[in-house]
Amino acid sequence: MRTLALLLPVLLACPGPGADGPALHFDRSPETAAAELPFSDAVRVGELLFVSGQLGVRPGTTELVPGGIEAETRQCLENIRAILERNGSGLERVVKCTAFLADMDEWARMNAVYRTYFGAALPARSALGVGGGLAFDARIELECIAAVGMGKRPTR
Repeated sequence: MRTLALLLPVLLACPGPGADGPALHFDRSPETAAAELPFSDAVRVGELLFVSGQLGVRPGTTELVPGGIEAETRQCLENIRAILERNGSGLERVVKCTAFLADMDEWARMNAVYRTYFGAALPARSALGVGGGLAFDARIELECIAAVGMGKRPTR
């Protein structure tokens, strides 16, 4: 419901056909550009930031951190934190996450790490297993949507 509440102002601000839409900002780090990866790290539209899926790789490399699902989850979230902060947001402003897991048997171990980054104000989330695997043989990929330029997300 919070995601819909955040999306509604963006959708209502979108003009009809032929008119210019809301301003878009494409954030592409030098590391992403140097690796010739075909995506932006994040795209901002209005007061929402859409963060591309992040793997548990060290910034500027395609090398997965050692240590399995826990270490990769931590690195994914650190990568997301850096992108959010670079764009004027933070983990406390994340409203939606999607987790892609190479092995759903690792779901509980991923959750244990994930919880330490969000505390009690957990974003809406979907998690799914990917039978065909993830890039670089990663165990997890996380993407998210966050608020930018608005008040803090309510906590309970």
